[in-house]
Amino acid sequence: MPRFTPPDPDFEMKVRDSFARQTFMRTVGAILAEVSPGRCEVALPWREDLCQQHGYIHGGVTTALADTAAGYAAYTLMPAASSVLATEFKINLMAPARGERLVARAEVLKPGRTLSVVRTEVYAENEGTETCIAAMLSTLICLRGTPDAPARSG
Repeated sequence: MPRFTPPDPDFEMKVRDSFARQTFMRTVGAILAEVSPGRCEVALPWREDLCQQHGYIHGGVTTALADTAAGYAAYTLMPAASSVLATEFKINLMAPARGERLVARAEVLKPGRTLSVVRTEVYAENEGTETCIAAMLSTLICLRGTPDAPARSG
């Protein structure tokens, strides 16, 4: 049973369509693994070209995964004619980002008409074991009446 009821019955399609326009997520090879009311999971297979000097996935990539998962978790609970943006977040990088893949799991703690609070944990998966490598707390804003897609020019 869902913890929250989305105001938009097409929330999953709205989120998946928006994620498909995320060129940065496509560039790093991230996928939208799961979407449900108030929750989102973004996964990324390990890639050498995303690593820092020690061979771990760069903290900026880890942060981007957490931020993206948080935004879409909040977006599942926003009206159809809206968009979402982060207004602030704090992340703790707790262990090296090494493993076969990273998975960012976000859950809305408090949905709001304007601001929502989301907790995200990022896990490194390696040989069937998960290690929590990062934790983020985010505040996201609902931009009502603002299209999620960019305006088409021409």
